[in-house]
Amino acid sequence: MIKVKSLVDGIGNQIITEKYYDEWALNYDHTLKNWKYKAPVQAANKLIKIKDKISSNLDLACGTGMFAKELKKKYPNIVIDGCDISSQSLKIAKLKNLYRNLFKKSFENKIKISKKYDLVSMIGSMTYCKKPSTLLSLITNYLKKNGIFIFTHRIDLWERQDFDSIINNYNKAFTLMHKSRPINYLPKNSSFSNKIKIRIVILKKN
Repeated sequence: MIKVKSLVDGIGNQIITEKYYDEWALNYDHTLKNWKYKAPVQAANKLIKIKDKISSNLDLACGTGMFAKELKKKYPNIVIDGCDISSQSLKIAKLKNLYRNLFKKSFENKIKISKKYDLVSMIGSMTYCKKPSTLLSLITNYLKKNGIFIFTHRIDLWERQDFDSIINNYNKAFTLMHKSRPINYLPKNSSFSNKIKIRIVILKKN
């Protein structure tokens, strides 16, 4: 497997990141479970409190389908499409029968859609977003009016990027529905432990 200095510092460019996750895909779910990764569960639990009916979802950087699995528990009839740059992760996601369509694509590139979605999700991947403002512009095109964008982001990167200002710049497009307190990300990973936390954010398209 490609060796990286630390997941904390990122993996590399898109080609390196794609290869890294392709090689990790078979053990990904098991590793994240051992690291006590709870973001998909926590995000789904928060979402159901804010919106009790969601019929369609575009799951960006869907990986092996960890968030989709939790989403299906809350919204059994939801139709989910997903995209990811890792073809091996998508193969595993497909076997779980969670998705209608799966696209091999970076979330930073525009996805051609036939209908807009009630929900767009991006759980655990904002770390890799080079241009958050461009991403938010794409999200507005994917969502129906009053649709929801839910994502997680590391607190250290949030502060470094001044993410509050990024969201405020889109206050005509989105209303901030929820911004969680800092929560543990990968508490059983020695590089993250209790030092690096995340927050769950929910935006509603105006």
